[in-house]
Amino acid sequence: MALARTLTAVGTVALARNGGRPFGSHLFSVWPGATLAATAFPVRCAPGDNLALHVAIAQAPPGSALVVDVSGESEYGYVDEILAVAARTRDIAGIVLDGCVRDVAAIAYSELPVFGAGVSVREVGQDAGGSVGRPIGMNALGPAPLSVRRGDWIVADDDGVVCLPRGQVSAIIAETMSSISREREIIDAVSAGASTLDLLGLDPSRVTGWEGPFEGEATDIAAPRGRPRSLGPRREPRSGEHPSMRPRRGSRSAFTDVYGGD
Repeated sequence: MALARTLTAVGTVALARNGGRPFGSHLFSVWPGATLAATAFPVRCAPGDNLALHVAIAQAPPGSALVVDVSGESEYGYVDEILAVAARTRDIAGIVLDGCVRDVAAIAYSELPVFGAGVSVREVGQDAGGSVGRPIGMNALGPAPLSVRRGDWIVADDDGVVCLPRGQVSAIIAETMSSISREREIIDAVSAGASTLDLLGLDPSRVTGWEGPFEGEATDIAAPRGRPRSLGPRREPRSGEHPSMRPRRGSRSAFTDVYGGD
């Protein structure tokens, strides 16, 4: 799907900077390099029980991401090899949960993208209920839980997990593309030897111990503070590359499809 490829290639860091809502920093990729971009299918497990996850895998639309609230009881292995294989067989795009997993090697072998809060050998029950498809609250960066509804977009990679509320996806992507284009210009200028102090309009005199440029070093810090100077002409894009950016390191997706429906 074009939109999923675009979100995966853009990455969570850029999306979080431009309106994506970050999940808590405690979540990590179970296996390095996993990426996920899909619409959310919310799941709420009863504490220490994963019956709702089994139901969700049987019921969720293929291509969706299971986003799992474990009711504050994270120290259980809610996702194991059996669930990972079942989810993969049902074409579930991936799983994000506020709890622990087990059978890490087997999950990695299945290549199902799973993002969790830790690893625990503690087994769960499978009879305490829960809910599927209903709004949930996930731990987030901030004072309040992050509400996740069915149809929100979830993007996850090695840097973290973000939620793009349904109806706001196109606007967030537009802001993100503009931001990445500017960042790419800065990176190109830094690679050519420019100072980040100059490019970002930073005031080094605020830092104790700043001694100024070394003798003989060119200074171009006279630009107004807070306003990046012009970076000159931009490079020509490579063949097949979107003109506003380069792919993220490790990304297997191209930027040829920039926009899609929410």
